[in-house]
Amino acid sequence: MKTLSLPNIAVPASNIILGLMRISPLTDEQIRTLVGTARDAGITVFDHADIYGDERHGCETRFGSAGAIPAAERDQVVIQSKVGIRPGYFDFSREHILTTVDESLAALRTDYLDLLLLHRPDTLVEPEEVAAAFDELEAAGKVRAFGVSNHTPGQIELLRRFVKQPLKVNQVQLSITHSPIIAQGVAANMAGLDQSIVRDVGILDYSRLNDITLQAWSPFQKGFFDGVFLGDREEFAELNDALDELAAKYGVTPTGIATAWITRHPANMQVVLGTTNPGRVQEAAAGSDLPLTREEWYRLFRLAGHILP
Repeated sequence: MKTLSLPNIAVPASNIILGLMRISPLTDEQIRTLVGTARDAGITVFDHADIYGDERHGCETRFGSAGAIPAAERDQVVIQSKVGIRPGYFDFSREHILTTVDESLAALRTDYLDLLLLHRPDTLVEPEEVAAAFDELEAAGKVRAFGVSNHTPGQIELLRRFVKQPLKVNQVQLSITHSPIIAQGVAANMAGLDQSIVRDVGILDYSRLNDITLQAWSPFQKGFFDGVFLGDREEFAELNDALDELAAKYGVTPTGIATAWITRHPANMQVVLGTTNPGRVQEAAAGSDLPLTREEWYRLFRLAGHILP
């Protein structure tokens, strides 16, 4: 398992992350098996958010009550959570951030979060309030590192003007078939081509220039929760043929190849899995450090429908 270092976090962070947004229906034993399988595969990072579950903090509560991470082993893993989404609006107010973190800690049954991310950009953000909340959380030992999710470079820069802690993580949507953060740069300056439209103000290059780790969510989704492209031979027959071919070559499954397409990128991204299937976790983990060639990487890129001008 390939790992990377995150500011103020002692545990090496795996480049494969287990997302826990779908664990509510699982039994305690199933949750422990899922997490144990991930850890056996070398995964050290576990992703939560206050909104995951049938009710607020639902998945965090299930994770904590199931004893997914024994107290004696808490310092061996990285637990991250997200804050800011409320019913019908976004909220980065100091009060909401502080209250939510306390609720997350209680639900997870832990004394601290390794990493706290601001979930979706709050256009009414007052960055001074975010800075005050982060200072209090850090001083109290409740959060060790901070980042964002789904933020543009400009939104990050606004926060950085006031927040003293380094913002070194940004969680964004990315898969072979949904990759505007990559595809737009490949087709830059091509008039009349939808692919060349800049939708995020150059987040990929900005992240590489500023040593910000991108965490890719929905790594197997066709689009925005439109279903997975793996096995979809109606819309992506040639892509799946290529995935099967490369899977046979490297001795993994197509899931491992789809994961490797992201981890192969020199931006050193992490991949956030959303599965509750232990077997699928193992398959994805096999793509952690798989050395796809440039030709293979670009072949998958083209077969997903992207253009090389």
